Amino acid sequence: MNIIDALDDIGITYIEAGNPASNPKDAELFSRLAGKTVKTSVITAFGSTRRKDTDVSSDPDMKMLSECSASTVCIFGKSSSYHVRSILQTTCSENLRMIEQSVSFLKQSGKNVIFDAEHFFDGMKSDPEYAVETLKAAKRGGADIITLCDTNGGSFPKEIGMFTSKAAAAVSGCVIGIHAHNDMGLAAACTIAAAEAGARMVQGTFIGTGERTGNANLSTLIPILQLRLGYSCIDKDKMQQLTKTAIKIAEISNVSLHKNL
Repeated sequence: MNIIDALDDIGITYIEAGNPASNPKDAELFSRLAGKTVKTSVITAFGSTRRKDTDVSSDPDMKMLSECSASTVCIFGKSSSYHVRSILQTTCSENLRMIEQSVSFLKQSGKNVIFDAEHFFDGMKSDPEYAVETLKAAKRGGADIITLCDTNGGSFPKEIGMFTSKAAAAVSGCVIGIHAHNDMGLAAACTIAAAEAGARMVQGTFIGTGERTGNANLSTLIPILQLRLGYSCIDKDKMQQLTKTAIKIAEISNVSLHKNL
């Protein structure tokens, strides 16, 4: 709750608070959040598309996401045909149905929906036609935002920019987002490249924490995007709170910040 308050105080638009279908602690958090007032942020739940070969309305995880207190749900689905076959062990056509039906089900439940296109950039390198089809499936389902994920953190900024432009053209009318991992130390650079190519939502974590080497660092990216490149991220009078917020979140998370911050 303290981290949510800190992010809300500076005006982070979406706060992804966890997956209520994944474990009892996350489910309890969303129950507590049902009675919480936030000033500017939108509390968001996270989850995946329905299971393969399952009716979406009978999938227990989808049901929990549709009934949770969050007004917005972010779900991920595979955008790499290789991962569809090797990880999901299903067909590419079934995966497209999983994406479209899951987004549609949540929209019909009254949720705003963000679709995270997992392994999108890997998919564009190996099977670009299919990667784009997954975005179109999300759009058909009614996704409000489609986020392109560099899930392995293995893409260069030039590739991110090129493929983001192609995605924006393929699903014109949808807001495009970017989700970068920092495995090569390029998450911030890749995020900037995506923004310059048309992405209008930036996913990341404050102080860059996350799995493996972390996600795009919002405490770095917000001033770069807003002060150097002219994008609007947060209110100008909140900009001076970024360092204080980074220190506060680090203390809550028991994470050591670089001494030169």
